[in-house]
Amino acid sequence: MSRKPFIVGNWKMNKNPEEAKAFVEAVVSKLPSSELVEVGIAVPALVLSTVLAAAKGSNLKVAAENCYFENAGAFTGENSPKVLSEMGTDYVVIGHSERREYFHETDEDINKKAKAIFANGMLPIICCGETLETYEAGKAAEFVGGQVSAALAGLSEEQVSSLVIAYEPIWAIGTGKSASQDDAQKMCKVVRDTVAADFGQAVADKVRVQYGGSVKPENIAAYMACPDVDGALVGGASLQPESFLALLDFVK
Repeated sequence: MSRKPFIVGNWKMNKNPEEAKAFVEAVVSKLPSSELVEVGIAVPALVLSTVLAAAKGSNLKVAAENCYFENAGAFTGENSPKVLSEMGTDYVVIGHSERREYFHETDEDINKKAKAIFANGMLPIICCGETLETYEAGKAAEFVGGQVSAALAGLSEEQVSSLVIAYEPIWAIGTGKSASQDDAQKMCKVVRDTVAADFGQAVADKVRVQYGGSVKPENIAAYMACPDVDGALVGGASLQPESFLALLDFVK
């Protein structure tokens, strides 16, 4: 089955509104056809309004980097999925290893967020990935499969078919180390096989699985050649317009 590639830049806690606006203005007219590839950026909440306005009418999809699982209430400092949707946000990244590690998010939290995102008409990009210790112990497949099953619990086949799962080995994020092409393919297949076991092969054939972890213009084509890698979630290389656009050269 043909799945449209999906490349997403994840800015993390970087850029002020002026910098964000300048970035979007520098890239929107240079993106490949949306028939060939879907392109997005996940941006901090403080620049979301700016980026949505600058990207309006273009092929650039906009993602929030997180949200809460309630729409409103006494949750100081959190982002409402309802308001994100009303603003025009397309996707929300949830379960990133940095959220799990630094902010102690659990599999249950991520599952609740996925349901809230769907309830508000957006799509989740659900992150999963193992530590170096888990990888070296030979338990990566078991660990990541468990994360995926827990994140998707209670979702419908239609919902799972439409979402995105980003496999990011923690040991490769921001370290300069990147998983080999074989490792990326093997683990993205684990993700797809887990979806197949839980929701059936037809659903697994539709879900898009991204690889993330020190993806750069120099190595993205190798990852995209893997049969079970449908895109990339990219950190550092997405921060400058030139390197971000260079990530898309594999489609030409």
